[in-house]
Order: sequence, then structure tokens, then C-alpha cells
Amino acid sequence: MSIQQQQRVAVVTGASQGLGAGVVEGYRKLGYAVVAVSRTIAPSADPHVVTVQGDVADRATAERAVTAAVERFGRLDTLVNNAGIFIAKPFTDYTLDDYTAARGVNLDGFFHITQLAIAQMLEQGSGHVVTITTSLVDNADGRVPSVLASLTKGGLQSATKSLAIEYATRGIRVNAVSPGTIKTPMHPQENHQTLAALHPIGRMGEPSDITDAILFLENAPFITGEILHVDGGMSAGHRS
Repeated sequence: MSIQQQQRVAVVTGASQGLGAGVVEGYRKLGYAVVAVSRTIAPSADPHVVTVQGDVADRATAERAVTAAVERFGRLDTLVNNAGIFIAKPFTDYTLDDYTAARGVNLDGFFHITQLAIAQMLEQGSGHVVTITTSLVDNADGRVPSVLASLTKGGLQSATKSLAIEYATRGIRVNAVSPGTIKTPMHPQENHQTLAALHPIGRMGEPSDITDAILFLENAPFITGEILHVDGGMSAGHRS
């Protein structure tokens, strides 16, 4: 096996900005090569980062991402399912387009690339899948009506546990990180004070909080099937 093939490789979806960009940087600091996937991602000057432009809801994008990892770097060790959309509306205000978009990115995007990645990991005899969900799955909040998030991301949390058990004896771990509200371009600055107040700890999360949690799971080989809440205490309860 060549030195290039021995380098560990992560595929990160939703990698062009916010959480995803931070995760790419975190894995590079660990020495991983990265395949970064997003609809709007630009080519990288880093020879250890390959970018794949495309919609994760499209299986062809997943195929190109997994192929890029194997052809460029020789393997695929970790998949981070970060791509996702969040639409907060009262239930009866959701449109069919809202539903289709959430299902496409959050569910179809997970299904296609995770299935292909695990197939590659089975050939190697090892691997790790981490999926980003939301604390609202376990902690519904009347101030943030978000049934589509619960419907889709809740399914991913259940799938995380199911896959963890299915592949527990075959060298593949499957975990999830369940964030609170994180400071990303998704949330305008003028909303930050209100969003911070949703967390018992009194602040929004930083992208680095989520990256640190993912990398903790990466380096914790005895953990699988875990839903790790990184939410400033939201899943524990409310102060008032």
C-alpha cells in the first residue's frame, strides 16, 4: 500500500460554509484527506482536499463523491453527513415545496451517500459515519415550530442507531451529533440574541463546538450508536 493510500480520508457534505467548512478544516488538522461536497463549493488549492459540486439529494452526486475518495486517495474512512436544511414554520404553513426540499436534502441526501460509503467501508473492513441532526428532535420547543426538522432529522437519529447495530461486528461505527442553534450564515446577526436565549447556557453554539464533538467521536473507538447532544443544555431542560 502506498503512503497516499495510508492517509485516512473523510467525505463531508454541506462543506462550502458554516459547519461543513469547519469540519473540513478539523479533519485536515487531523491529517485526513477530505472530499468536500456542496452545490456551491469552489475548487480547493489544497492537494489533500477534493471538491465535488452537486446536490446531495441526487444519487449521482453521492456516486461522484465516493468515487473521488477512492480514486484520488484510495479509501474512505469517515463520512460526515452535514448537509441539511431547516425550515421553521407552523405545520399548516408548510408548502409541498418545503416538504420536498427537506425530504430531498435531509433524507435522500443521507440515504444515497451513506449507502455507497458503507459499501466501500465494508470492503475495507472499517469506517465511521457521523450525521448532524438537531436537538429539536428530542426537545420540541413551541417558540420554534419545526415539524419538518423533527420528521426528517428524527428519522436520521433512529437510522443512526439501527445502522450502528447492523454493522457493529463489521468494523463500522455510526454516530450522530445533535446541535442546538449554531452561529452560521443560516442565522442573521439580528436574531442571535433571541436564539441564544433558547439555550440554558445562554449562548448560541459556535461551529467549532460541533467540529470538536465530531472529532471526539472520531477518536472514540468504543462509541457507536450515540446521539451526542451539543446544544447548550437544551436537551436537558429549560431554565424558565
